[in-house]
Amino acid sequence: MTVLLREAIGDRLRHARTTKRRTLRDISRAAKVSLGYLSEVERGQKEASSELLASICEALDLPLGELLHNVAADVSALDKVDTAAVEVDGSADQRAAERGDGRATEKSAGTFEGGRIVAGTTGNDLADLRLSPSLRTTIKAPKPKAVLAA
Repeated sequence: MTVLLREAIGDRLRHARTTKRRTLRDISRAAKVSLGYLSEVERGQKEASSELLASICEALDLPLGELLHNVAADVSALDKVDTAAVEVDGSADQRAAERGDGRATEKSAGTFEGGRIVAGTTGNDLADLRLSPSLRTTIKAPKPKAVLAA
């Protein structure tokens, strides 16, 4: 799974804001950025400029270097999990081939589904558990069925 930098940055910014119990409105005013744009940055939908990141970090009393360090740790941890998952899945496929049953595991394509604990990661909460972007789907209301009256 490829991690988009804007998503990792947004996750970290939201985590920092909610940990300090600050609202989007409060941070948007302090950082002099629109509330809607800040929300999009936190959701990983917009790529924030370095100036904007510096302003948001200042409003959060969070050093920009610390934000970037934490984001780098998150991305690195996810890369290690993805590599380990591919290696484990590849060995499962190899064992299946050796048995001769021809079954391949679903994860052999290197997909990353669901949340996983990142082994050996210490420190902040966000680096410990990650969910796949495929789980960020919108739940749609069921379509109404036509009722025929007799």
